[in-house]
Amino acid sequence: MVGSAIEAFWAVVPAGGAGTRLWPLSRSSSPKFLHDLTGEGRSLLEQTHDRLTPLVEERFLVVTGRVHEEAVRGQLTALGQDAVLAEPTPRDSMAAIGLAAAVLERRAEEAGEDVVMGSFAADHVISDPAGFHRTVEHAVAAARDDWLVTIGIRPTFPSSAFGYIRQGDGLDGHAEARVVDAFVEKPAVSVAEEYLATGLYRWNAGMFVVRPRVLLDLLAEQNPDFAASLRAIAAAPERLEELWPSLPKIAIDHAVAEPAAAAGRVATVPGNFSWDDVGDFDSLTGLLGDAEKCNVLGDSGLVLSQESTGLVVPASGRVIAVIGLDDVVVVDTPDGLLVTSRERAQDVKAVVAALKDQGRPELT
Repeated sequence: MVGSAIEAFWAVVPAGGAGTRLWPLSRSSSPKFLHDLTGEGRSLLEQTHDRLTPLVEERFLVVTGRVHEEAVRGQLTALGQDAVLAEPTPRDSMAAIGLAAAVLERRAEEAGEDVVMGSFAADHVISDPAGFHRTVEHAVAAARDDWLVTIGIRPTFPSSAFGYIRQGDGLDGHAEARVVDAFVEKPAVSVAEEYLATGLYRWNAGMFVVRPRVLLDLLAEQNPDFAASLRAIAAAPERLEELWPSLPKIAIDHAVAEPAAAAGRVATVPGNFSWDDVGDFDSLTGLLGDAEKCNVLGDSGLVLSQESTGLVVPASGRVIAVIGLDDVVVVDTPDGLLVTSRERAQDVKAVVAALKDQGRPELT
């Protein structure tokens, strides 16, 4: 049955990052995964937990920074004490996901289980949970044959904001999967248009399904000390403070996925469900609905709009009036006001960089 629990399958949820393109709504102290960005009354983290629970029941590991541990536990009250791993400092996705893999590998050895893990970011929006569940089931089946499996999202437009996966031949024994030829960095729009025309490319959403042992062994082929340190922390958690600062700061794509794909050891399962990483206010505006009106995230009674389109977030409690503006973005918080356009949404991260340069970390 679609959506039923998958035997010995664990969900790993990396909950990190600051969401700088969603400033001033998202901050390093309160990143986007802790916010309700869809107006559904549930944060993105809570929605991720809701979406995965039918597949894993209570088999969760959330990896987050120490500064966010309390907030994560406060939102996911059903999780046990050992279901949240707190990083001393951010070391990028390989360290976070690798630590979860090492912990699960050790727990599985002690319990005599053969587990598969799936890593799913805490800040994505998926509006077709049934389609997502089917895709994950296919990915787990391929992962049980010792493949590193990634879920490739069907592109809906030639985006320059995402990396791409180039699909190769079909995977023997798995009708829904294909071998990955290569991972491709974010292209120019003109190149992305060429990708879409071939029908061979998928967006890389950073979702990986794999046996913990396989992931760590692949890492060990590239960086044996890195893998050994992660396994040492899992074996002796008291060594976390000692070993964590020495871990490389690198994304899982560069550390493992790309070299493994070059060696023909990565598979992809197509994800045809609706997916959004809510990467900036342009994306958020499209997610919320009507391009022909002024969308409001929050109390609509605080927004007066005349002949305008775009997005308004009245998070300070003040009344906001928008008149005669197309594709505007207005985000009003108690200590920061952003006014930009949907077209310039990717540039918001520069504001955060400027505030850091000015020595004003309390605003970032």
